[in-house]
Amino acid sequence: MNARFLMRRWGGYLAFVLVFATACGLLSWWQWARNTEAQAGIDRIERNYDDTPVALSAALPRLDSWSVEDEWRPVELRGRYLRGEQLLVRNRQLNGQPGWEVLVPFRLADGRVFVVDRGWLALGNRSDLPSSIPAAPRGEVTVVARLRKGEPQLPGQTAPRGQVSTIHLPTVAERVDRPIYTGAYGVLDRESPAPATRPQAAVRPEPDLGPHISYALQWIAFGILAFIGLGWAIRHDRRVARGDPAPVRKRKSDADLEDELLDARV
Repeated sequence: MNARFLMRRWGGYLAFVLVFATACGLLSWWQWARNTEAQAGIDRIERNYDDTPVALSAALPRLDSWSVEDEWRPVELRGRYLRGEQLLVRNRQLNGQPGWEVLVPFRLADGRVFVVDRGWLALGNRSDLPSSIPAAPRGEVTVVARLRKGEPQLPGQTAPRGQVSTIHLPTVAERVDRPIYTGAYGVLDRESPAPATRPQAAVRPEPDLGPHISYALQWIAFGILAFIGLGWAIRHDRRVARGDPAPVRKRKSDADLEDELLDARV
């Protein structure tokens, strides 16, 4: 191999390694960012979950209001459940079990509607409906619920009448056909007067940062290994260009192997 050919070859190696290491760095940075987001989510739970409930109008001044800093914040509202406009959210899991979540629009005194997720129900004998759906209380009710952001719509997903695929609040608004909050909904904490039965209440989210830091360090290690591999490749090419013989590993004798076996048993 002549020097010019080797320089071009090594330049190609270096370009590949730089691209690969850059990709590893970006992926590592992405994992660090995801870890930061997970930590922020845990901090919001710790800060908001057991906070004193505030009036819904204070937390959500407009129908489309939403701030991620308000996630899990308890709000208090007074009004009436629109029991006849109840919806079931399909394909919801709790502790690994499939089921449904029960959405009931809640009409406030000013006529606006806030969607309340009253809890989870397991699959019934028929997979298309729960065995029974505990009814929301009649008459005027005081509700405390924790705020959650509305979910995105799933393209191509459809649901029968009375059901939705996700808690996509604009879709719920089309079905309810009233002025409705579309930035957030509420996960029921408690209601007064309390009914005899209700869907299974949501549980407090467990703090879990996930494996993001581990993945970030792995991507950094991959980037470093790429440069180590580059050094090995250049060293190999230089040895071949000089005509140096390949290093020969001395074969151990039978006596050496027997000695090692005896040492391992001691």
